[in-house]
Amino acid sequence: MKALLIDRLTEVAPSFPPLRLAELPVPVPGPGDILVQVAVCAVCHTELDEIEGRTPPPRLPVVPGHQAVGRVAALGPETGRFRIGDRVGVAWIFAACGHCEQCRAGAENLCTEFRATGRDANGGYAEYMVVPEAFAYAIPASLSDTQAAPLLCAGAIGWRSLRLTGLQDGQTLGLTGFGASAHLVLRLARYRLPNSPVYVFARNAREREFARSLGAAWTGDTTDTPPTPMHSIIDTTPAWLPVREALTHLYPGGRLVVNAIRKESRDQEVLLGLDYARHLWMEKEIKSVANVTRQDVIELLELAVAIPLHPEVQLYELDEANRALLELKTGQIRGAKVLRIGSQDE
Repeated sequence: MKALLIDRLTEVAPSFPPLRLAELPVPVPGPGDILVQVAVCAVCHTELDEIEGRTPPPRLPVVPGHQAVGRVAALGPETGRFRIGDRVGVAWIFAACGHCEQCRAGAENLCTEFRATGRDANGGYAEYMVVPEAFAYAIPASLSDTQAAPLLCAGAIGWRSLRLTGLQDGQTLGLTGFGASAHLVLRLARYRLPNSPVYVFARNAREREFARSLGAAWTGDTTDTPPTPMHSIIDTTPAWLPVREALTHLYPGGRLVVNAIRKESRDQEVLLGLDYARHLWMEKEIKSVANVTRQDVIELLELAVAIPLHPEVQLYELDEANRALLELKTGQIRGAKVLRIGSQDE
C-alpha cells in the first residue's frame, strides 16, 4: 500500500519535504482490531508539531494522520461492533488503558497510557490502517467522507474547548485564530449559544472575512481591541502572542481556553511582558485542552447531523500532503485541508 512516513524530526520548509512516500505491507488486524481502507484523512496542525518536534516524540518511522474516514476491510479476532463494509472514522485517541482513575471518570484523554493515532501508532496518511475497534466511530450517513474527516479532531477538540469555557447563552465568546477548528467552533457556538456574540481575532484579512461570512459579530487583528470584553476566549493558534493579548480582553472571572497541543517557541518571550494587573488580576483563568475523549467525538458527530455542521474543505491528493502542510504552516488556511486517498462517499 502507499503511505507517507515521518522518518525524522525536521523543520517543515519548501526545500525539504518532511514526509516520504513509501510502499508498505497492508497491516493485519490483531485481536480487537479492525482494518480500515482509508478514503480521506484531514490534515492537522498537530502533524506540524510532530514533524518539528514539539509533541512527545513520535514512534519513528510513523505514518501520521488522525482524522481518517474509510470502510472496514477486515476484522481481527474478538471484534463485533462493525461489519466489513461499514464506514468508520478514526480520531486522535487511538487507545487508553480503560482502568485508571482518569479512564474510569470519563477523562481517558488524561490517561498516562494514552496513545495517539499517527504518533504512537500508524495513522491515516495511508491506503490502509489498523485501529482498535473500540476507538473507531460510525460515520453518520448524512456526512460525506470529506465532511466527516475534519470533525474527528478539529471539530471534536473544538467542541471540547467550547464546553470547557463554561459559557451560558448570552455571554460573549472570543476566538483567536480562524483555521480548521475555530471555523467549526463558531458554527457550534451559534447553534448551542444563539444569543452569544462571537468575536474573532485573526492575523490576516482573508480569515477575518471568512469569520464574518459565518456570522462573527466582530473581527480584528490579534492586537486589536474589541468593542467589549469577553466572558471566555478560545485560543486555537500555535503562537504565544494571542495568549497574552486574549488575557487583556477577558471580563473579571473570565476564562481563556488554550486549544493547542503545543506552542511554538519562536515568540515565547512575549510572555515575559505579562503584567499581573493587566493580564491576570481579577481571577482570570487559563485552562488547557488535552486531547479528546471518545465521548467528545460521539457528541460532535451527533451535533454535526443536527446543526448540520459541514466544514469548509480544501482537497489534496495523498502525494500533495507536503504542500498542504507547508501551506498550513505559512497561514494559507480556509477551513480544513483534506487528503484524498481512496474512493470516497460523496
